Amino acid sequence: MSTIQPKLSGLKPENFQKEIKGKKTDLYTLVNNEGYEVSICNYGGAIPAIMVPDQNGKVANVIQGFDNLDEYLKGNEPFLSTLIGRWGNRICDGKFQLNGKEYQLALNNGKNHLHGGPTGLHAQIWDAYQTGPQNLTLNTILPYGHEGFSGEVKISVEFTWTDDNELILEYFATTNKKTIINLTHHAFFSLQGIDNPTSTVLDQLLEMNCDFYLPIDETSIPTGEILKVEGTPFDFRTPKAIGQDIEADNEQLKNGSGYDHNYICNKREVGELTLAVRLTDPKSGRVLEAYTTEPGMQLYTGNFLSDFTIQNGCKSQKRSAVCFEAQHFPDSPNRPYFPSTVLKPGEKYNQKTIYKFTTK
Repeated sequence: MSTIQPKLSGLKPENFQKEIKGKKTDLYTLVNNEGYEVSICNYGGAIPAIMVPDQNGKVANVIQGFDNLDEYLKGNEPFLSTLIGRWGNRICDGKFQLNGKEYQLALNNGKNHLHGGPTGLHAQIWDAYQTGPQNLTLNTILPYGHEGFSGEVKISVEFTWTDDNELILEYFATTNKKTIINLTHHAFFSLQGIDNPTSTVLDQLLEMNCDFYLPIDETSIPTGEILKVEGTPFDFRTPKAIGQDIEADNEQLKNGSGYDHNYICNKREVGELTLAVRLTDPKSGRVLEAYTTEPGMQLYTGNFLSDFTIQNGCKSQKRSAVCFEAQHFPDSPNRPYFPSTVLKPGEKYNQKTIYKFTTK
């Protein structure tokens, strides 16, 4: 059972406590020495609360989620601020080849595979170990053949909440047979704070340390091209409002119904931990920075969010959140020139992503 009661979010741990197929779910709260909180459920690694101050010291929840487990189990918004895998993003036609064998994955996004399938990491009950007030480790095992993938994969995700309001996610994985892997967290950030209704992110200022992005087809699969952002609506190298160009007459924006594209993070060397994103909310003064060792960052502007109830009776709406999903590139197994996502026995998958909250 959870040992730290959330004080700021209004969430009730008992609303997350169930026993499902012999495994127990619960809500775990991390509290730093400044008193700010992050709450995490071991169902899907869902994060229903990140409680941080604005420029006037007013604390609000800056991530969208649900305030009870039943809403997660319904699956109406299955990836709402949860862990994602064993494959984050899309694979064309749900097919890829490995060692000369073709694998067919679950098709859960039209004709494509998305986010590890209907029973991916977002729907797993993880084994949780809270080793201190600022640390939580989640472990799970995906069996051979799960959602069509090869290899049994053991996955561990370590959450650390620092005194500088940094949420650090470090991912580890091993396999007993050659497989592919691409892990991330699908956090839906609302820097103004969730409200009724929650404000759109269109006025928030976004800066991305990315010179290139991957264009997509009408089913959101990368075309295989790698294009410069320069001279396009995808250029966030200097800060601009998310909404400035989101309705531009642009084929790529139409294909994604807004921004839903993978950017290539500028790095001097592979696996370097670098700043990828800085998001500023002018109204609250909150700033979010995202650092990652991953080569890609999926920008998703909540284009398919609809009018539904999130925590504490608040309402979500279209484009009321933005996601920064640190990952390898979509459809990588079918694009040999993309960075490899193959994991072999004896190797250890490892990536780190940091979400840091400050004020301006």
